[in-house]
Amino acid sequence: MNLTTRLICIPLLATAGLFATPLVAQADSPRFEFTPFAGGRMGGGFDVAAADGTDSSVDLDAGMSYGLDLGLYRDGQSFYELLYSTQSTSLDSKDPLLDGVDLRIDYLQFGGTAFFPIDSDLYVPYLSLTIGATLMEPDTGGYDSETMFSGSIGGGLRIPFNDNVALNLGVRGYLTFVDSDTDLFCVSNSQEAGCLVRSSGSTFFQAEGQLGLSVRF
Repeated sequence: MNLTTRLICIPLLATAGLFATPLVAQADSPRFEFTPFAGGRMGGGFDVAAADGTDSSVDLDAGMSYGLDLGLYRDGQSFYELLYSTQSTSLDSKDPLLDGVDLRIDYLQFGGTAFFPIDSDLYVPYLSLTIGATLMEPDTGGYDSETMFSGSIGGGLRIPFNDNVALNLGVRGYLTFVDSDTDLFCVSNSQEAGCLVRSSGSTFFQAEGQLGLSVRF
């Protein structure tokens, strides 16, 4: 089994294992929750193959991110989740054709969250595992968008205000799988044809800090 296959299987197996036991019905447990959040996202870049055979890097500027996490409770200590997070950023490169190109990066993920209650009324730790898709779309130039397979792992603390509302402090890492030696963000029309980036790497990683308000009912 090669490295890429193992990286794909790990979040799949972990998510399945998290919810492998039968559903437990609890009359006093919440059914649904939603968590709008804002935060900051950093990291991410491409190894770019040049025409002369050398590699250079194209990085992404750090910036604000926003999103929404929807949860369907499995029991009182875990829920299935649907996660959406978006960021508007720009390419940072020494190549003047790439530098400053605006790019939107969206994550749409499905998975689950488990709580780990401790002897404290102040906070509750949690762990989240998801898999899904990454959408990358240049905002200018008419370039095509790219959709790729990705997964994420997140964790943090919930600080409850009452039984139904809590402050959510978390961090999350997103790993996107990119085909090696592939052209990205291409355009082809009557006026021009070409691609912005020819990636020589196989993964794309970003980290995100999140501040949200969780409401459950």
